[in-house]
Amino acid sequence: MNSSTTPTASGTPAHATSPAQHDAIAAWFAGLQARIVAGLEDVDGGTFLRDAWQREPDSPTQGRGISCVIDDSHVLERGGVMFSDVEVAQMPPTATAHRKELAGRKARATGVSLVLHPRNPYVPTVHMNVRFFRAMAPTPDEQDVWWFGGGMDLTPYYGEEEDARHFHQTCFDALQPFDAEHYPAMKAWCDEYFFLKHRNEARGIGGIFFDDLNTPEFATAFALTRSVGDHFLDAYLPIVRRRMNTPYGERERTFQALRRGRYVEFNLVIDRGTLFGLHSGGRTESILASMPPTAGWRYQYAPEAGTPEARLYTDFLPARDWLGTVPT
Repeated sequence: MNSSTTPTASGTPAHATSPAQHDAIAAWFAGLQARIVAGLEDVDGGTFLRDAWQREPDSPTQGRGISCVIDDSHVLERGGVMFSDVEVAQMPPTATAHRKELAGRKARATGVSLVLHPRNPYVPTVHMNVRFFRAMAPTPDEQDVWWFGGGMDLTPYYGEEEDARHFHQTCFDALQPFDAEHYPAMKAWCDEYFFLKHRNEARGIGGIFFDDLNTPEFATAFALTRSVGDHFLDAYLPIVRRRMNTPYGERERTFQALRRGRYVEFNLVIDRGTLFGLHSGGRTESILASMPPTAGWRYQYAPEAGTPEARLYTDFLPARDWLGTVPT
């Protein structure tokens, strides 16, 4: 990412934002959630529960949201597509450890986050998130600190090169209109972030990830974030349709449960969004809807060499240039 698109070290924005701008972003995010849920219902055949909520006045976190959840359906064994627009009176210490200038500020966070756990082990799990964050200026002489963030990443159980190339190509297409350097930079960021250091193992095959995006200008940063959200269904649904009817048995389900265990480890130990939500008094049911319905752990598990399970570890989890576009 070149200097024209890299956030400033201090996080100082190019200009101040307003509540009206934030309201417009929230409205767009809510519409994105509705479109994604409709697309998923079309391929699944089931119906998401739509749970609109409002925080109580005495809650440490104020705001509203819509949690759309589906359980034990035809294609999706568990899926959550969450919209939230919340305020905290003071940033929690976990969020200001590396951003000292945000300590004590009131903040508003708005976004859509989803995790989908399909029933068929040949259909990958997927995550997507787009968000906007604004820490309000504590005095009239200071400015709000704002940024966009987001991305999407794919977590297959049985790797398919066709699926990996399609997913990464769609991520590339979402970013290409804004800067040719965005995809390689955000792919590398994704590979680094979605990595279980305690296992020395990637969570999946990656995708794109970005945070602290507050340059060049507000409109461009918002447009890039919208493009990522708009490309999600194109990235994921063709893979679902290709794999959803693939036969599977107990062996595949057992391996799926073991890999889901890795997903749980990442979400509870590493994921900043999960930790921020829990530590700031967020809505626990919505935060933990990203967890799979079943998961497994086995002591010192290693797949047998030469099996499809082993191929996930050798051919897919190590970071790869799926499109031949990342400079070496």
